[in-house]
This record gives sequence, C-alpha cells and structure tokens, in this order.
Amino acid sequence: MLTFQQIIFNLQKYWHKQGCIILQPYDMEIGAGTSHTATFLRAIGPEPWRASYVQPSRRPKDGRYGKNPNRLQQYYQFQVILKPSPFDIIDLYIESLKELGINPLEHDIRFIEDNWENPTLGAWGLGWEVWLNGMEITQFTYFQQIGGLDCNPTTGEITYGLERLAMYLQNIDNVYDIVWAKNHKDSNILYGDIHLQNEVEQSKFNFEYASVDMLFRHFNDYENEANKLIKLLLPIPAYERTLKAAHIFNLLDARNSISVTERASYISRIRNLSKSIAQIYYLTRENLNFPLLSK
Repeated sequence: MLTFQQIIFNLQKYWHKQGCIILQPYDMEIGAGTSHTATFLRAIGPEPWRASYVQPSRRPKDGRYGKNPNRLQQYYQFQVILKPSPFDIIDLYIESLKELGINPLEHDIRFIEDNWENPTLGAWGLGWEVWLNGMEITQFTYFQQIGGLDCNPTTGEITYGLERLAMYLQNIDNVYDIVWAKNHKDSNILYGDIHLQNEVEQSKFNFEYASVDMLFRHFNDYENEANKLIKLLLPIPAYERTLKAAHIFNLLDARNSISVTERASYISRIRNLSKSIAQIYYLTRENLNFPLLSK
C-alpha cells in the first residue's frame, strides 16, 4: 500500500523523468495549484516551461469542522505544467498512474468533458475530469487564456487530487484515515493525526470568528497596494497582493458577508488586477528577451 507521502514521491520522480523541475508549494494562502506563480505567470508568453509541485489549497467555504469524510477547507493538489503541451500528454498521464500501481487495463478510467474557468484569474481552458472507477481524481486543462491573454503556445495542466487518489489506493472512505506515512516506530501516522485539529479550528475561524470589518479593510488595502505595484511595473509583488485579496474575498464569502451583487463586483475587481498583472508580466519578460526561449 502506498502512503500519502509515497504517492507524492512517486509522482515527483515520474514527472522529474519527463523533464519537469520539481518546485515547492507557494508560501501563501491560495485556492488552487493554478494560482501558483509557476502556473499563472509561467503560462504567459512564449517561453517553454515544465514544472511540478504539491500545493496546499485553501477554500474556506468548504470546511466542515472535521466532521465530513471528504470535504476539507484545506487540501493538497499535485500540479503538473507542460508548456507547450506535448501531443502525448494523455499517454504521459496514464503512465503516471502506472507509477502508482494503477493498471489502466484493469480499471475504468474515463475522460469526461469539463471545460475550466477561473473568473478571478481571467483564465479559462478546454478540459476534462478524469474518473477512476467512478471517482474524480484529476483535472486536465489546455489553457486558452490566462489573465485575459491568449495562451500561445498552449499550456497543458494536470491537477491530481491527492486525497482522492490516496483514498482510492488505500481503499478507505474517510479522508482522515489516510495513512500519511509510518513513523520511526513503524506506526501509521494518519491524515487526521496531522490535519484534523486544523480543520476544526480553521472552520470555526472561517465561519464564525474571522473579523468581517478587518477583512473588508484589508481587501481594500491589498487592492490599492496591487494597483500601486502594477503602475511600478512590479508584476510578481502585485500578484502576491492580489492573491491576498482573493483569499480575503473567500473568507468574506465563508462568513456570508457578501451579497450576490457585491460578489460579482469583488470578482471583477480581482480579475481586473489579474489582467493588468498578466500584461505587465508579459512586458517584463519581453524586455528580458524571453530568456527561457534559449534553454
């Protein structure tokens, strides 16, 4: 049986062999691996890029106080970015499943059309959900636009849901029972041993105790700071302020503090920042003569 830790190791080793650099998680609260600079920014412009990384992803509204067996306010994605997208990307993905002990001849693997969109990033793509014996385990996306800019060349994104993969491979139906690893005494350290208390406490914060007034103030602060940095042509610091604003929006949403009308307005404000950042990031890379084109 593969532990959660071994699943990550196997995917890292496999994608390393396919020419991906192995990066680390982004050190901020983000809602998905796509928001990592290694995806959002690197998908912009003509430079080739292959990378993979684990990303803890936070979605405050999905918290269930640790009482739901498969709903979490923080979970893990394994992200693979291939630019330009290779013609055999699906074959590469199927081979990665074999590295986890999943034989495609013995399992029902289905690709179900599910085009992807992230309004706050001004991004969309053509894509599929991958279902393994009736459970979604991966999202495939061919990016068409990022930050409102057309993707040329097209970037291929593969996002594995690590908890779902682990639950399937370990034949369990409660995320907290996932075996994360064995310790020095050869005892199983479970997902719940590591994350259950966090889920309970963060759910209380997300739904009950996060200061709404403070969050509204901070959203405006980060938006203003991002706009200032955009004018200074500093896309990466501006993007980090935008990520902060996006997380604050998600917290306000969890606190039910944003009306339907306000929600659309806040999403538009974040999207406008993302689009401006994408444009100036392209310009800064162009001014550097797109250095990765020669590598």
